[in-house]
Amino acid sequence: MMTDPIADMLTRIRNAVRVERPHVDMPLSRLKLGVAEVLKREGYIWDYKEVDAEPVKHLRIELKYGPNGERVIQTIRRVSKPGRRVFSKSRDLRPVLNGLGISILSTSKGMVSDREARQQNLGGEVLCEVC
Repeated sequence: MMTDPIADMLTRIRNAVRVERPHVDMPLSRLKLGVAEVLKREGYIWDYKEVDAEPVKHLRIELKYGPNGERVIQTIRRVSKPGRRVFSKSRDLRPVLNGLGISILSTSKGMVSDREARQQNLGGEVLCEVC
């Protein structure tokens, strides 16, 4: 049994980027779809889609690389863990790497980046940081 599916998702992305795979597959959930949507909106991945597979559907993320093969996602780190949840108010959110990275938050309005959370005055659980 997997206790932290978000950490598993981030690890799969981290490993696929490290070996320069064009895409990565993982079991599908609404939470993972939300994280993938934020990554696409912020320009860290090309696209994502649901793939029918047995016994469960998969989420396929098309990874993004620069024109010379450089990685768009340099680091991706889990912040809030099952043993230690991290919540933040909108005014307490700090830019990641002086604005070069993002934090992904789970809020009452769904998954948003830290920029969108500050703009909409939303707080929530800080799931991960992407640079």
